[in-house]
Amino acid sequence: MTTTDPAPDNIAAVSRPFLQFKATKTLHTTSGPQLLDVRFELAKGGKLAIYGPSGAGKTTLLRILSGLTTVTTGYIEVDGEVWLDTTRRIDLPTRRRSIGFVFQDFALFPHLTVRQQLEYALHKTTDGKIVPELLALMELETLQHLRPALLSSGQQQRVALARAIARQPQLLLLDEPFSALDDEMRYKLQEYLLKIHRHYKLTTLLVSHHLPEVLRLSDKVIVLEKGSVSREGASSALFFAPSQDHASAPFTTVGEITAIAFSEGNYIITVLCADTFINVALTAAQTAHLQIGKKVQVTSNDFHPVISPLV
Repeated sequence: MTTTDPAPDNIAAVSRPFLQFKATKTLHTTSGPQLLDVRFELAKGGKLAIYGPSGAGKTTLLRILSGLTTVTTGYIEVDGEVWLDTTRRIDLPTRRRSIGFVFQDFALFPHLTVRQQLEYALHKTTDGKIVPELLALMELETLQHLRPALLSSGQQQRVALARAIARQPQLLLLDEPFSALDDEMRYKLQEYLLKIHRHYKLTTLLVSHHLPEVLRLSDKVIVLEKGSVSREGASSALFFAPSQDHASAPFTTVGEITAIAFSEGNYIITVLCADTFINVALTAAQTAHLQIGKKVQVTSNDFHPVISPLV
């Protein structure tokens, strides 16, 4: 009798990554049928961003992971458990997949209070102590007895994040979770997400079209184009401009500050210009008027890059 290893490519169990994903599916786009053909791996505790143009298959990928969308062929394994294997007709329903899913529209229950939203999400094996813990971490304690109609958009999204984590999922799936918020609130919510990711050691997959968000919230990026992975790797390798001789190639461009860091006596200002990140070293005095999220003009000439706030 011959036995067959169900894992793809005969990967040894000891070397298997936390998440293995591969799937094919026909997408129906505005330009006609398009084949989605994606495979990737992710380590436990990783933060993966899925980036690309509309219609590339970003949200479909999350829906396949969660069991909300069928595939033509596919294999999904999470922490040694097979969720999907079309060759063996394995397809766990959504309720049996350990996921937390946060959508763009929050999807809160209108009749439940903040605390009840979290309690409703608890898995039967989850310790109920996580509810007050999450209320404290997400600074929702003073709001816990209110219903969604009395909350701001930012508060509702904090509740949605807390609810997704309440059952302590193996995968946290985020589909453009901050796209409906203004820049200031988006930045604050990113802070909350980073805090809870560290606290609960989550494995997170984020769909986003906002490059500063991709840079800040991920340690690995896959770029989807026309249903396939066109690029994959660390965000710094994918999006940052290589060093260049500014004297021989002067330029002026407009962008958004995404990070400010101190290094070796100078401040390194990271600016997103179009689809590229540019690092500029400035003194403390030059940095005093700058802040993350601010729109600026970057001018380079004679080896002296200058960042100027836009009026």
